Amino acid sequence: MPHERRQESALFRGQRKSIPYGGGALAGRGARPAAEDPARAADRLALWRARHADHAGRYGTWAIEVRATGVVVGTVLLKPLPGRDESVPTDDIEVGWHLHPDSWGHGYATEAARAVVARELAAGAREVWAVESPGNAPSMAVARRLGMAHVGRRTDWYGGEELEAFVLRAGG
Repeated sequence: MPHERRQESALFRGQRKSIPYGGGALAGRGARPAAEDPARAADRLALWRARHADHAGRYGTWAIEVRATGVVVGTVLLKPLPGRDESVPTDDIEVGWHLHPDSWGHGYATEAARAVVARELAAGAREVWAVESPGNAPSMAVARRLGMAHVGRRTDWYGGEELEAFVLRAGG
């Protein structure tokens, strides 16, 4: 993904320029506490860069910035899902999103995820997955808006954690 991409209402900033947004009340599976200060945010950004350095920009975590205000409201990610042991990535590609609750209901997660999924499928991926904690209805609704099919609960990834799995297949 280019380091900056404009969509209808949001701007997705690449890993070089953006400060990651975080928050304990973020939507999505596995949200971590907020990076309260710029040094912690910069450390998290460096970790994300290192994690995806070998993928030539294919995978990453991007800040979602509202075009009209410049406010960073969350992140969208695209990456290989970690397997049951969590140390070896699988061949399954995950799209994910984490937004501050004040930004829910504006379509930012759907818009951002749709952009990275479309790019990944256009690049030749056969399918893209979204995994959600059971009961996370808002994130499951985003997956459905993306046209993803719910395939039930699976334990293939993230250390065997039981997760709601959604998939979008190329041409589907």
